[in-house]
Amino acid sequence: MKDENFLKENNARHLWHPMGAPGDLQAAPPKIIKGAEGVRIIDIDGHAAVDAVGGLWCVNLGYSNDVVKDAIAKQLYDLPYYSAFAGTTNPTAIEASYMVREFFAADGIARVFFTSGGSDSVDTTMRLARQYHRLRGEPTRTKFISLKKGYHGTHFGGASVNGNNRFRINYEPLIPGCFHLPAPYTYRNPFNETNPEVLAQLIAQAAEDEIQFQGPKSIAALIMEPILGAGGVIVPPATFMPLMREICDRHGILLISDEVITGFGRTGDWSGARHWGVKPDMMSTAKGITSGYFPVGAALMSDKVAEVFENDKTGEGAIWHGYTYSAHPVGAAAVIACLSETMRLNTAANAGPRGTQLYEGVLKLAAKYDIIGDVRGGHGLMTGIELVSDRAAKTLMDLSTMKRIHTTAYEAGAMVRLGGNNILMSPPLTITAEEIDIILTALDKGFAAA
Repeated sequence: MKDENFLKENNARHLWHPMGAPGDLQAAPPKIIKGAEGVRIIDIDGHAAVDAVGGLWCVNLGYSNDVVKDAIAKQLYDLPYYSAFAGTTNPTAIEASYMVREFFAADGIARVFFTSGGSDSVDTTMRLARQYHRLRGEPTRTKFISLKKGYHGTHFGGASVNGNNRFRINYEPLIPGCFHLPAPYTYRNPFNETNPEVLAQLIAQAAEDEIQFQGPKSIAALIMEPILGAGGVIVPPATFMPLMREICDRHGILLISDEVITGFGRTGDWSGARHWGVKPDMMSTAKGITSGYFPVGAALMSDKVAEVFENDKTGEGAIWHGYTYSAHPVGAAAVIACLSETMRLNTAANAGPRGTQLYEGVLKLAAKYDIIGDVRGGHGLMTGIELVSDRAAKTLMDLSTMKRIHTTAYEAGAMVRLGGNNILMSPPLTITAEEIDIILTALDKGFAAA
């Protein structure tokens, strides 16, 4: 590896980074993270901080799980790659698919389609949803419904159902036939409704109205995150996802649960849908499936969906869709090891109490700092803090102040993430109570610097 001077001189000079402005990053280069251990990251200057972001909502097992590392290394020697397109497969892919299916059996999942990441998984579910209806003799079901503030990746399909215009406007026109409902966001919504149960009913009414307006037999699927992550950790009431399930069932619409963030224990349950007592028709997953050790995702199908494809006699049930790295043997080895460790450590059991500790700690900070407009979380290790310059008027906090808070918190020992005027946190599911306290102390110093 080149020396530190070389790395600093060339930082952001040749590499365009995701989710950032190239010119801004050249003017203010990003932090160079050089190492990591447990739940801590270490930058090129030797500064260590608790990773309250979990890499990017994904490093569930922390950075030092030797079981996963060793499994990847061994597979590189056994079989580093082979295609899983029709005609060939590999042993680790077979075992990994079995483990994933078993992991989500309580969610009604029957089949697994491996991808390279979350955006791939979302697009796969959307494509297969359309094909499902075609196979059932309803080719007019091509449209999608989703939630504003929801996030579903960056491919054209996922971007089209995304509910944040920051990921849309510069890339429009997107695919037609995608329509958005208000989010279950009590702090800001078009109904000015602060009661979560009432808001859920209002959104359900809006869903019914949109379905009738578009025509029920034109809708392929409703896609939603059980807890809206990148949009600000928006936690719906317990009634919301069951309401969406009932509406979908009544109109023959598939329900896709986007579990890229909420899957694998982050909510305190093994899936976000299970957290709300719902069985979806499809699930999109990634992130926690390998804890960030290897890029893998998976689109998951229920028995209802699988039967339509597998019982097809027309010849139209073939899946003419896939990725070079679908069912990659090294990735599959990472999946096997990661799921084994996830179950052995029972990370969901830790996510619940540590998530409560983080949420309640931030609520105490909200009583201390009037720049904290809203605090959302309390359901596993997902916490969002919405910052305002005027609490009464809910005025969005300016970017320079957001950055100052972020920098100060980092210098005080915790890496958090900025998302608009939100601070987002999703630490590894292995985090301890003492490490949560470090995050809270760092946030306290960050808010004091605003």
